[in-house]
Amino acid sequence: MDAIDDKPIIVRRVKKKKHGHHGGAWKVAFADFAVAMMAFFLVLWLMEATTVEEKMAISGYFNDPSAFTEGGSPYVIDLEGSLKKSEGESEAPKSENENNAQGNVIDEQTVEDLAQQIEYRKFSELRRKLQTKIEENPELEKYKDQIIMEITDDGLQIQIVDKDSRPMFDSGSDKVKGHMADILEALGTTIGRVPNSISISGHTDAAVFTERSDYSNWELSAERANSARRALQKGGIQQSQISQVVGLSSSVLFDKDDPLNPINRRISILVLKDESAARIKRQQEGVIDESKLPEDKEFDAGELPATEQDVINQSVDATEGNAETPVEDSFTITVDDDAPARPAQQEQAFEQFEQLRKDIGRRQGAKNNSTNESFFE
Repeated sequence: MDAIDDKPIIVRRVKKKKHGHHGGAWKVAFADFAVAMMAFFLVLWLMEATTVEEKMAISGYFNDPSAFTEGGSPYVIDLEGSLKKSEGESEAPKSENENNAQGNVIDEQTVEDLAQQIEYRKFSELRRKLQTKIEENPELEKYKDQIIMEITDDGLQIQIVDKDSRPMFDSGSDKVKGHMADILEALGTTIGRVPNSISISGHTDAAVFTERSDYSNWELSAERANSARRALQKGGIQQSQISQVVGLSSSVLFDKDDPLNPINRRISILVLKDESAARIKRQQEGVIDESKLPEDKEFDAGELPATEQDVINQSVDATEGNAETPVEDSFTITVDDDAPARPAQQEQAFEQFEQLRKDIGRRQGAKNNSTNESFFE
């Protein structure tokens, strides 16, 4: 027993190895994916739930957020949601404009101003690109003093003016010279990339270049504008972008003090704003917006003839129907004592009508007397 007790006791301890940590990078990637999907569906919902004006407002907010901070509200538009107010906080009464807007925080004028700012930036960027293209091209850079670009109320206006040493056309000719064609084609390449319509106009100075009666500066300016159109289309402008091609002769001088100045001979290319293009189209179609015509509610012509010619026709018809009836009897004016007093405009028109009636009577009487005298002769 003692020998057995002397044997050493061996204790085995098994150490369990832990597996390595897998990491959590996938969680970050999944979270980014979930946020991106949420943002994507939010954009889809906004595209469906907002109007065109609200989309413009959102676009303007991201372009210039400072324009919305002065209104006292951090929200661009109200999507008919609501925030819970704390207890005791009273809701301010809404103004009439806010009720009519049905939740829109900005008014139409603000949206219009934002749209104009965006359009101005677009034309500024187009002008910068055109200037850069001209300056980077050695062949065009020497003609940059003949190219004038400015942003107007109707859009970006590009004027290529003439010089005695470097004319764009030969005298009395509509054939574009080589350097002028290069300029127009280079401009057309850049302008053709924007969707805006363009207007092309030709201008001349006041000098008379020919003795022909059937050909003048009007025909010459129109043909030069059309030649410029062909060169621009060769550069890349689409046929659908051309809004109008006109010849203005010397009616719109660049230098009004010197009608013979060569700078008056020019080609003007106007990259139109959408509003200006729509106005030109309405003018060409002869569409009149009656809602914008002035209206005088106090004046009512009643049964009075529309023009003086109508009065003359009525008088002549009445006289021819009965030669013995005086002209004064062909008009019947009814006066109602119970009728309300006529406004000043109607009273003035009534007096003019009465005077015109008497003049016609005298003329018709003189005509009858002359006819009788010639008959008895």
